[in-house]
Amino acid sequence: MRVYELALGAMLISTACTQAPAPQPPMTTLHRPHLQGPPRAPDLLKPATIKDIMDSMVDPNGQAVFESIQEIADEHGITERAPQTDTEWEDVRHHLFVLVEAPNLLVMPGRRVAPPEDRARNPQVENEPEEVQKLVDADRPSFIRRARRLQDAAVLGMKAVDARDKDALFKAIDDVNKACENCHLHYWYPNDKRAQEIAKEEGLTDVN
Repeated sequence: MRVYELALGAMLISTACTQAPAPQPPMTTLHRPHLQGPPRAPDLLKPATIKDIMDSMVDPNGQAVFESIQEIADEHGITERAPQTDTEWEDVRHHLFVLVEAPNLLVMPGRRVAPPEDRARNPQVENEPEEVQKLVDADRPSFIRRARRLQDAAVLGMKAVDARDKDALFKAIDDVNKACENCHLHYWYPNDKRAQEIAKEEGLTDVN
């Protein structure tokens, strides 16, 4: 009898071991975090247009840089104006840093040229925003190259500031001016004959 009970118990254990496991719910990526891809970054807003960035960042900081070093000629002769103290040099550097970074914002994909309601002040010589948009969209590599010229000129300006080199800063500021004017002549007022003539005289003619 004891032998029979042991044999019966062994048979029950063997049967239990060979039974199929209970069905499990399907696994999702929540249960398998190693299969999940990297989290998607949220889309950044781009409410500002190219014109907005020019008006709020490039123009005021460019003007501050232009005014930082000058040669003023009057009845008393030529007076040079340039940064003198470390604080004044650092202030110029801050303005140049904005000019280095602004082109990155200008060329962001999806950035519009101007608000739809914006109109040219002088349509006889200025392009309307939609005309500028067509020029930008038709050849984005050239637009990016023009923006890069501003960036490169501002970088040279920062190097001049770090070296406290007034002559190098003056040259960099001239390059900033040429980069800005070159872009404006091509996109915003290509029909302004007087501006085009002055540009040729000052060496601002466009180079793709």
